[in-house]
Amino acid sequence: MPKVLISDELSPRAVEIFKERGVDVDVKVGLKPDQLRAIVGDYDGLAIRSATKVTAEVLAVANKLKVVGRAGIGVDNVDIKAATARGVVVMNTPFGNAITTAEHAIALMFAVARQVPAADASTQAGKWEKNRFMGAELSFKTLGLIGCGNIGGIVAERAIGLKMRVAAYDPFLSEERAKALGVDKVTLDELIARADFISIHTPLTDQTKNILSRERLMKTRKGVRIVNCARGGLVDELAVRDLLISGHIAGAAFDVFAEEPAKQNVLFGAPNLVCTPHLGASTLEAQENVALQVAEQMSDYLMTGAVVNSLNMPNVSAEDAPRLAPYLKLAENLGSFAGQLTESGIKAVSIEYEGAVAALNVKPLTQAAITGLLRPQLENVNMVNAPIVARERGVDVAEVKHDRDSDYQTQITITVTTERRTRSVSGTLFGGKHSRLVNIKGIEIEAEFAARMLYITNDDKPGFIGRLGALLGDAGVNIATFHLGRDKPGGEAIALVAVDQKLDATLVERIGQLDGVTQAKALAF
Repeated sequence: MPKVLISDELSPRAVEIFKERGVDVDVKVGLKPDQLRAIVGDYDGLAIRSATKVTAEVLAVANKLKVVGRAGIGVDNVDIKAATARGVVVMNTPFGNAITTAEHAIALMFAVARQVPAADASTQAGKWEKNRFMGAELSFKTLGLIGCGNIGGIVAERAIGLKMRVAAYDPFLSEERAKALGVDKVTLDELIARADFISIHTPLTDQTKNILSRERLMKTRKGVRIVNCARGGLVDELAVRDLLISGHIAGAAFDVFAEEPAKQNVLFGAPNLVCTPHLGASTLEAQENVALQVAEQMSDYLMTGAVVNSLNMPNVSAEDAPRLAPYLKLAENLGSFAGQLTESGIKAVSIEYEGAVAALNVKPLTQAAITGLLRPQLENVNMVNAPIVARERGVDVAEVKHDRDSDYQTQITITVTTERRTRSVSGTLFGGKHSRLVNIKGIEIEAEFAARMLYITNDDKPGFIGRLGALLGDAGVNIATFHLGRDKPGGEAIALVAVDQKLDATLVERIGQLDGVTQAKALAF
């Protein structure tokens, strides 16, 4: 039974979901880093919010860990690169708190436009400063969105409902999506020049850090209002303070800060500033949604192999996971077959899909094939880190789908180019679930994969099978199945022999010395 550790506060219902799905779960909140490292090795999954830091040091001792699930959208507290290298899937829940965060951004826009917090404090202090708090309408103003993904898209819809004009900067926003939302797709410079309000909805990356720098803030329209409900570090806080004091920025609202918890900050005390303590996802609905979502996603992965909302692995739906399972096995076996026969550096690999398989989500199949290919050389490679490992070693990976019929209902072909040669191997599924080899180096052959196999290439001459059988028999090795193929009579032949006993190196060497044999290799699956 898989075991999950919940190390941050999650809804009790999340615990119930894990248990209902057959996952054992422990709840240990508030662990210090050394305490987490001491116990994380006992768990297959780790469910977190923003408090737990899943560092490279934590991952280094998490020998059983298969998945980290972040209840929420931000994964700044997870070392994704280290997780990928360790073969750990990292998931988040990007939709569970999207509405809540978007609504908070709209609320802050209203609050800063109408100076609601300051007016409230003044009124409750017994003052009646009606003329002091002159606000601004949102209607017919231009809202500039930096980031127009899940949350930014919801903000755009709400803002258009308020009769605002919306301009969006997002490198990943397509023209079709922009048109569907009713927003103008613009450059960052165009947005800064046009916007009356700027709201940020982008993750914190090397590319987005300090995206609203002092230089860019100086280029905004006088009287602009800034809202940040995304991540601290996206905006130059000191520059915002200076521009609030000078009056260039009419108002600013921050829910996130460069350092949190923000007990002190350069912004505090600036005029026309509204601050909240990272409340973007803080509604009862959102807290419940993301907790239940992460429990469902982690359970699906641990129990069925389904991958949803992963940041370092192709998504595989719960419906597709059982259907893909035999294809994953076939792809990995084909990769392993090619990898075990490869004795020099791999330069490139091509994975081709024909027939029924070409209509499926083949990304996981490609990763399975690369895993099988590299594992004979690298023991710790798996489906999560295989593409990274291949890239680090300079292996060029190509994935090709053919819109054509093959000789079989479905066919996968792996072609490996090394420093010395190019070799292809093809396989199919019999009965929709049984892996079969059907072609090796252009030679047709039909053979199932077995735990122990002997691969031989030889000259197609009489007497070879008898000599091989006698040698195996004398060594006490029983033949389970024997499959043959050749390119032409008297040409090159291939023998695939499944055996019941382990083949030691000395025996394989003796087989390789038989008359006509050009290669002999023991394989394991």
